[in-house]
Amino acid sequence: MAKARRRRVRDTWKEKKWYVIKSPKMFGENEIGTTPSRDPDFLLKRRVEATMRELTGDFSKQYVKLKFQIDNVAGSEATTKFIGHQVTTDYVRSMIRRGTSRIDAPVIVETKDGYRMKIHPLAITIRKAKSSQQKYMRQSIEEHVKEIASEKTFEELVEGIVTGKIASEIYHQAKKIYPLKRVEIIKTKVLEEPA
Repeated sequence: MAKARRRRVRDTWKEKKWYVIKSPKMFGENEIGTTPSRDPDFLLKRRVEATMRELTGDFSKQYVKLKFQIDNVAGSEATTKFIGHQVTTDYVRSMIRRGTSRIDAPVIVETKDGYRMKIHPLAITIRKAKSSQQKYMRQSIEEHVKEIASEKTFEELVEGIVTGKIASEIYHQAKKIYPLKRVEIIKTKVLEEPA
C-alpha cells in the first residue's frame, strides 16, 4: 500500500491582519467591529451591520439596524459609508393590531446633493381605513417624503430618518387625512451616489 503523502496545509490565518471598522462621520466614527483580512483591498465593499443602540447607547432604538459598506482602508482602520437601514420584523409586527390598516408607501427620492434613495414609510391607522382613503394617504405620504428629501442633503435626510424626526413629520402631515396610530420608516436603501 502506497503511503499517502501528507500535503502541507498553508495556515492562511497567520497571514491575516485585523482591521478596526469605523462607522461613518455622521454616526460619530465609532468602532462597530473588527475583521481579519489578508489584503486591505479584500475589505472594500464588505458589508457590516450595527444596531442604533450599539452606536448611541440608546436602548429604545435597539430595533433599528443600520447597514454600512467599507469604502476605504487606511492603516488598520476601515471606514464605512451608510447604505441603508431596516427595522426588525418583530418590531413592525408589534405595531400592527387587528382592526387597523397598514399603509406601505415605498418611494424613490433624490436628495439636494444628488443621492438617490429608496425610502419605505409605514403608516398604521387607528381604525380600518377604506381602500380609497388608504390610496389617498399613500399618495400624500409619497409626495411629502419626496418633498422632504429634495430639501435635505443626504446626511440630513439619514439623520432625520434614524432619529425618527422625518417619521413624525409625516405623521403630523398624514393624520389630517385619517387618524393615525403610528408612522415609521421601516427601510431605506441608497440606490445611487452622485458621480
